[in-house]
Amino acid sequence: MFSDNKIWIGKSENRVYLEPKMANRHGLVAGATGTGKTITLKVLAESFSEMGVPVFLADIKGDLASLATAGTDSENMQERIKRFEIDNFSYKSFPVQFWDLFGEGGLPARTTVSEMGPLLLSRILNLNDTQTGIMNIIFRIADDKGLLLLDLKDLRAMVQYVGDNAKEYTLDYGNISSQSIGAILRNMIALEDQGGEYFFGEPELDFNDWMKVDSQNKGYINILHSPRLFLNPSLYSTFLLWMLSELFENLPEEGDLEKPKMVFFFDEAHLLFEDAPKILLDKIEQVVRLIRSKGVGVYFITQSPTDLPDDVLSQLGNRIQHALRAYTPAERKKVIAAAETFRQNQKFNTVEAITELATGEALISMLDEKGRPSVVERAFVLPPQSKFGTIDDLLRNQIIKGSKLYSKYSEEVDRKSAFEVIREEKRIQQEYIDSEKERIEKQKIREQKEKEAKKYQKNIKKSNRMTPTEKAANSAMSAIGREIGKSLIRGILGSLKR
Repeated sequence: MFSDNKIWIGKSENRVYLEPKMANRHGLVAGATGTGKTITLKVLAESFSEMGVPVFLADIKGDLASLATAGTDSENMQERIKRFEIDNFSYKSFPVQFWDLFGEGGLPARTTVSEMGPLLLSRILNLNDTQTGIMNIIFRIADDKGLLLLDLKDLRAMVQYVGDNAKEYTLDYGNISSQSIGAILRNMIALEDQGGEYFFGEPELDFNDWMKVDSQNKGYINILHSPRLFLNPSLYSTFLLWMLSELFENLPEEGDLEKPKMVFFFDEAHLLFEDAPKILLDKIEQVVRLIRSKGVGVYFITQSPTDLPDDVLSQLGNRIQHALRAYTPAERKKVIAAAETFRQNQKFNTVEAITELATGEALISMLDEKGRPSVVERAFVLPPQSKFGTIDDLLRNQIIKGSKLYSKYSEEVDRKSAFEVIREEKRIQQEYIDSEKERIEKQKIREQKEKEAKKYQKNIKKSNRMTPTEKAANSAMSAIGREIGKSLIRGILGSLKR
């Protein structure tokens, strides 16, 4: 709940707050499955929205869509409200916009191949270092030729074009092997089979449409419908990284603000870093470190803090740790590592507390007004004001089609780009080849006729030089030949008649 210009998260002996001006110092929500991370995420999203801060979150299981619907009273809720001694608790709905890379459970969230760039695209396609190098060359050639790469058919056309003309480009751009070209095309087919063609295209997602408030000055909660997307972890994680990098590249510097301009929640955050090459990990760490000066807060949702690289983990000032299990020595090490990230509280043993926490209970440490980590508190997280569970398709479709952005994003646009330019170039080239073939064929016919004419003239001259005896013999042979020809013709025709 947002009250007294603070975000009230939970309660132990005292209330635990998140300072709005420290919300862009990023955060972590960790804990095993079923320990209450989703509820914590909803409480945070509701509070930011109430504060007038737009929010983005990925809905993997479909149970965050209910932020659009006010909660309902129950005995369990009454017990929780009483525990927190809340006098003015009310059930509320929040302004929601649904998005979906596949355009099924929300407005289409598209980007172009050019905007995605060769590094992230190579990650989606699972390319090795050599193939990634070829992809960089393909993008460079497209840029040098002024060819727009908007969708996957543009990329396919460009890959084939570079492969067909590899010898021409090798000296200027480096070796382009047919094996790498073939591997890229094969992986593109796999991406298309997984629905990747829906993601690349126009109109491209405009992040300004996410950073809005409604008529009551509540920040919009932008929910990425992700049950299908999550089946492709590489595409899911790369899309989230692309969003973060786009915001970093395009938002102006803001310095210290009283509250963030926008807050992102990245669920299943470990996927962002799995199998990522070092160059990409370095870029992620750089973006996380610098984007807070743009007024953006990033909160990672995962099971254990050890799922994240140390360089990223060190940037997360606000931390909420739900229960972890320690059934094996490896799990015990994770619990100890999680405990060591907190400023210790003398009232309890942090390591033991992590394994004892009840559902909805967490260890919480937030940055104070001066940016210092507070002593960790063992607290219960507040209940959400929106509905528990999911919503039906009818309500989802009403929200999607009722959005002011529906007309902007619902229809795909396919303007002239690399595919059309290369196809036209091939057509002109083929027409030239066909015309050259026709010209050469006509030339051959003319030459053959000229050759036959010269031979005929030569024979005429030779005939004129014959002696009377030769002419008589030649005339006789011609007559015999005509008679044989007539006989053959009659025989052939007779055969046909029979």
